[in-house]
Amino acid sequence: MRIDIITVLPKLLESPLNHSILDRAKKAGVVEIIVHDLRDYATDKHRKVDDYAFSGEAGMVMQIEPIDKLISKLTSERKYDEIIYTSPDGENFKQKVANELSTLENIIILCGHYKGIDQRIREHLITREISIGDYVLTGGELAAAVITDAVTRLLPGAMSDESSALSDSFQDDLLSPVVYTRPAEYKGWKVPEILLSGDSKKIEEWKINNALERTRKLRPDLLNE
Repeated sequence: MRIDIITVLPKLLESPLNHSILDRAKKAGVVEIIVHDLRDYATDKHRKVDDYAFSGEAGMVMQIEPIDKLISKLTSERKYDEIIYTSPDGENFKQKVANELSTLENIIILCGHYKGIDQRIREHLITREISIGDYVLTGGELAAAVITDAVTRLLPGAMSDESSALSDSFQDDLLSPVVYTRPAEYKGWKVPEILLSGDSKKIEEWKINNALERTRKLRPDLLNE
């Protein structure tokens, strides 16, 4: 899979994209993540990529020409399944969206910044808009990192134990069950006996019931969707 990220702050993405599972997945050839500095496609010597809004509203707007030049260059080189814009008014990023994106071959993520992007980009170039939550960030870089991380870990070969991702929270619209490890008793705090029984069938039933119980208590909204 290839993920191209367009940003005005490429250094902001250096750490989240170069550690842990993402770093291993890149080295293993599971995913290729390319970060593009939008300022390289600016039309003036000052590398300016924003301008004032015609509406007179406070704040600067990302210009259409640098974005169009970069996206046009990328799409001339390969076919992209989605061109995503990280926006607070996009669709809510959920596990099922990550699952969908993980089946694609090439995607572009455009990081929003300043007051946003020229609306014509959204109308003519963007195929999907995604929000990671009902709040506003300084820019879309952190959102792009979240999307990239969530998608990459689902790719075959990204994790040493691929079945681990399948048991994560939200995969079945449920929170995951609680987990324990050794020692079986610490300061009098004990691991549930059923988990020490070795009875795989009963353990699996316990995990399902625990997941349902936790979801009803902590995220009942998931059961109503």
